[in-house]
Amino acid sequence: MDFVVIRDGEPWFLVEAKHGDTKLSKNLAYFQQQTGAPHAFQVSMQADYIDADCFARHDPTLVPARTFFAQLF
Repeated sequence: MDFVVIRDGEPWFLVEAKHGDTKLSKNLAYFQQQTGAPHAFQVSMQADYIDADCFARHDPTLVPARTFFAQLF
């Protein structure tokens, strides 16, 4: 796991950053279960942008970096 973002003192989401790997890491689900974070993302720099709300899902999700970063603001 590369990042854990905390909101109101609790884990909010986890990030596993990858350059081009499109196979979802098994570790993502493990760490989500251990931390109780409602969201877990594997962010891929090489994946193309998609028009989707990545925070609508609660299971570990592969997300293009452009999509992910566009939704942080």
